[in-house]
Amino acid sequence: MSSVLRDTPFSVLDRSRTREMPGGGADPGPRGRREARGPQPGGPQALRDTVAFAREIEALGYHRFWVSEHHSVPGVAGSAPTVLAAAVAAVTSRIRVGTGGVMLPNHRPLVVAEQFGVLESLHPGRIDMGLGRSVGFTGGIRKALGAGKEEAAEFGKRLTELLGWFTGAQDAYPQVHAWPAEGLRPQPFLLAVGSGAELAAAHGLPLVIGGRGEDAVLRAVDRYRETFRPSAWCAEPYVVLSGTVAVAATGEEARRLLVPEAWSTAYSRTRGVFPALAPAEAIAARTMSGPERERFEAAMEGHVHGTPEDVAKALESLLTRSAADEYLVTTSTYDRAALLESYRLLAEVLGGAPGTVVG
Repeated sequence: MSSVLRDTPFSVLDRSRTREMPGGGADPGPRGRREARGPQPGGPQALRDTVAFAREIEALGYHRFWVSEHHSVPGVAGSAPTVLAAAVAAVTSRIRVGTGGVMLPNHRPLVVAEQFGVLESLHPGRIDMGLGRSVGFTGGIRKALGAGKEEAAEFGKRLTELLGWFTGAQDAYPQVHAWPAEGLRPQPFLLAVGSGAELAAAHGLPLVIGGRGEDAVLRAVDRYRETFRPSAWCAEPYVVLSGTVAVAATGEEARRLLVPEAWSTAYSRTRGVFPALAPAEAIAARTMSGPERERFEAAMEGHVHGTPEDVAKALESLLTRSAADEYLVTTSTYDRAALLESYRLLAEVLGGAPGTVVG
């Protein structure tokens, strides 16, 4: 194993993806009953699966476990990331826990600070505050959240206020304090979208960045490092690359792991709704329209996947070119057992074993 793989921490983002059941039903509940049928099959079960999955990921030795924020998305159950992060932190003991991320335009900075202050108080030294600038996917969602595109345009101002609630430096609201957040230091990260890399550099925050356009990602990383300003939060640039990594005994099996998420992406871009994950076999049996097939094939490209040997070579090359400090794995697929096996094989590639810290 190369030193770059051995020395790079690897972490996991789980989006609490929902899954179709045969006949259109939902996942069984904790006592074997069926969850209520509806447009989002298995949402409650998906959240319970995320909490259980976090314990498995901790046992495999990964560095962090993050959850996400999505609203009115049938295929994603994770809508309240700080609540879900609390549940994950409560059943784990070593792994860092956080959000990838809280979408700051949707929330008042004071409330976000208070929530992370509570998390950091209950689980000191283990909480990550990943932040993003996305707003709701549709006008109806944005209206329901009370957060339009103008809030996204003020992201930098909101970020400054949020960080100030922890340091006590915010001056927009004199004599107001974010207890118990003030004086605490959950680790903030900024998810790069658009100008996110420059904003992370200006605020002196770690950068989380991904995408299938590798050259564009590497250029953004270079700009981040060149313009980074040290802060009380981060003394020097820290880059977290994010992306899908699928590992299996054969290249064909690894590629099959990519199919459910690729089809969900193609479906969303042709129909405007991001659906629950479907089995790879069911997707292979579909007759796709021309636009669906084009989107599906595009969504299958640009991921790290293959046998353990293939994945080791690809990751070593990517990490060497980018000089990234960490890698956040964001893989989703229909088969939960195959997903866990992929993470287990990846941990072996990285030199990890149950009970040890990868990287």
